[in-house]
Amino acid sequence: MDARDRLILALDVPSVAAAAAMVERLGDAVLFYKIGYQLAFAGGIPFAETLIRANKQVFLDLKLHDIGNTVAKGVESVARLGATFLTVHAYPQTMHAAVDARAGSSLRILAVTVLTSYDDADLAAAGYDFTVPELVAERAAQARDIGVDGLVCSAEEALNLRNNVVTPGMVLVTPGIRPAGAASGDQKRVMTPAAAIGAGANHLVIGRPILEAPDPKAAAEAIVAEIAAAGG
Repeated sequence: MDARDRLILALDVPSVAAAAAMVERLGDAVLFYKIGYQLAFAGGIPFAETLIRANKQVFLDLKLHDIGNTVAKGVESVARLGATFLTVHAYPQTMHAAVDARAGSSLRILAVTVLTSYDDADLAAAGYDFTVPELVAERAAQARDIGVDGLVCSAEEALNLRNNVVTPGMVLVTPGIRPAGAASGDQKRVMTPAAAIGAGANHLVIGRPILEAPDPKAAAEAIVAEIAAAGG
């Protein structure tokens, strides 16, 4: 995989106009874009189709979790768009429904294990009797057995998952990536791009370090260079 294909820019912007301006500004420096709640609810789904027609890859980070039939119908709609990745929460019924519904398409389902803004105290407050690594490993094993295509996990968990849990064909997509010296913001489990690649991540999701840079294109190019130097 080319280093440029491993960078996924999180288009966490408030409007399609802002997203289009950023994509134009970045040019060929970024080939893969993530659309989450903020943009999806502001016209981002039709914009995803625009990106796909422009030969960009799209990751729809919608984190589906509902009854099986509802999840399945949502997955079928996303598959028709031509998106590359779609996230669902890593609950067995949800994952089963998503995997069955994406059959016959090129869409790949990613299961979200534990959000990178969570730590052990957050899990305890939510009623879980697991540490973050324990819950990530449990959900990752379930995703593997169900046939999910990949996982969204912290880079901190990627090495253990790559070595001990996931099959070779599963992709690991890691948010919470911050270049050296960048602020961690609201993320609690962060890692540099080079370290994440070394830990076994396939794709790195990066938003603010590029979006808020004085020169976003230069920031993206620097991150791609770091990925390439790390063996990406």
